[in-house]
Amino acid sequence: MAASGRQARVRLTPWWVFVAVIWAASRLVTTTLVLLLAHVQDANPWTAASPGYAAFANMWDARWYNIVAVAGYPQALPLTAGGEIAENAWAFMPGYPVVVRLLMELSGAPWEPVAVFVSLTASLGAALLFYRLIRTVQPHSVALFAVVLFCVAPLSPLLQFGYAESLYLFLLTLALLLLLERRYVLLFPVIAVMALTRPSGLAFALALGLHVVHRWLTRSRDPFPVRERMPAASAAVFSGICGLAWPAIAWIATGSITAYTDTELAWRSAYIGYQELVPFTAWFQSGVWWLGMPLGIVVVVVLIAAFGLTLFLPAVRRLGVDLRFWVAGYGLYLLAVFFPQSSVFRLLMPMFPLLGAVAQPRSVLYRVGLVLLFIAGQWGWLLLFWGVDGADWTPP
Repeated sequence: MAASGRQARVRLTPWWVFVAVIWAASRLVTTTLVLLLAHVQDANPWTAASPGYAAFANMWDARWYNIVAVAGYPQALPLTAGGEIAENAWAFMPGYPVVVRLLMELSGAPWEPVAVFVSLTASLGAALLFYRLIRTVQPHSVALFAVVLFCVAPLSPLLQFGYAESLYLFLLTLALLLLLERRYVLLFPVIAVMALTRPSGLAFALALGLHVVHRWLTRSRDPFPVRERMPAASAAVFSGICGLAWPAIAWIATGSITAYTDTELAWRSAYIGYQELVPFTAWFQSGVWWLGMPLGIVVVVVLIAAFGLTLFLPAVRRLGVDLRFWVAGYGLYLLAVFFPQSSVFRLLMPMFPLLGAVAQPRSVLYRVGLVLLFIAGQWGWLLLFWGVDGADWTPP
């Protein structure tokens, strides 16, 4: 009788309570790991030895977001000794630092704790929306376990660091949920803010375009009335425009039409020097840099083929076409413009809907083992990519 009563209470518990508990438990685990590493962290360019949590959570690119929040963007692009465009704040979009700066003004608190607060809050919102997103295509248990994987994923420490990822994933999950629910008009403001938080407008435009084409081709069994065609197609075009907005803003502010792309290229110059941005070449350049010829080319080709095949695995197909369109669109975007190095794992985070496929097996042993593996992955990522060891060349 008591057992049945407990089962009834579990059934009556709102879904968001489960998600909130999962999120809180995962943050306790991650915070413990972060504090353990912070305790043994040596002095580095961002902190003193054994820094407190807030300081340790605001290393690496968090300092660039801090600069944007308090000083804005340079009107004149800085140059290296060789006359090339140097690393500068134009590579970091304003969405996240603007939110943090607003709360700094309202609270009077400094950057570090406010940045952590914004990331934590956004990560909770992302977890709640992620459940809703996966629940549209999978049963409750799978959606809930997908949230567990999202919260304990190897890169989940970023969800509570001074990075834009938490806010971006919140906005992206909201946009994907609106897409699945076909609430196209509401997509416009979400896309606008999302595209100014992390580079995503062009990838989402491709996903929306594929969605429109798919709905048109399947309209005989899934009606696609004019009242939906126009806002859906318009949202795709709008997303493409938003994807080009930040480079255009950088051009207007600095007078250089290539201000944004030149700034982004500065980060890969340590590997291959200063080169022009040629779409769909960076992965092969990276492969050759890391592995040499011809192995580097072969590995990249194999990775591209494996990624394409992954989209057609039964578990991934059960996520529905729209989430697959997003993963494919974002993957194509990365292939076109990104130079893979140690931050590649962070750049893959927007493919998180694939966790909905990973979460489908029901075996308890599988699920427990996967959670433990992900938590071990957090520790490995923190050690290799976040902690600073001398002249560190593995930025997160």
